Amino acid sequence: MSFSASVITLFPELFPGPLGASVIGRGMAEGRWSLAATQLRDFATDRHRTVDDTPSGGGAGMVLKPDILAKAIDAVSPPGDSRPRLLMSPRGTPLTQARVRALAAEPGVVIVCGRFEGIDQRVIEARGLEEVSIGDYVLAGGEVAAMVLLEAVVRLLPGVLGAAESHADESFENGLLEYPQYTRPQQFEGREIPEVLTSGDHGKVAKWRRAESEKLTRARRPDLLR
Repeated sequence: MSFSASVITLFPELFPGPLGASVIGRGMAEGRWSLAATQLRDFATDRHRTVDDTPSGGGAGMVLKPDILAKAIDAVSPPGDSRPRLLMSPRGTPLTQARVRALAAEPGVVIVCGRFEGIDQRVIEARGLEEVSIGDYVLAGGEVAAMVLLEAVVRLLPGVLGAAESHADESFENGLLEYPQYTRPQQFEGREIPEVLTSGDHGKVAKWRRAESEKLTRARRPDLLR
């Protein structure tokens, strides 16, 4: 069974966007995963297709209404749907490679893309939405964040990248940042490929790569070593 992604958004025309290109798009074309974008306004009940209202207690902006969003979630993810329900939010738990791997093992995912000032807290609680953040910054909406999450997950699905070892040594997979990569020509603007990489000694190459990963991690992300 392929991985099934459902996205609830005010801008379904943004999808698949980058997800339809390269190996991710090819994986979709081959049936390894699917994507359905649902227009939230389709669940509004008034002639203006209203999905938001002013925040209780005052303040700027608008808040997505809980009743409208709940209808959309129930339609996309009815009882018995085991897929996790995610809400892309800057206040969410930071997305990590470990969480990405766990999501890739699921049958799919349901993603809610917020807009405006946010979403009524009651629907987050009532529909068990897991808030996920892709970084400590604020976007105009959750659509780009959803694409980031989906690309990270889909590339781990069997057959999407090809050989399983394609991502075995990547950053975060083993708790370290990835070592530097090189390719021909042997010399570029006076800079040589490190001699060890052309030595043909696989043991020395592996040792060099590990040392470089550790050095980069200490310099750029010491928190990973802790």
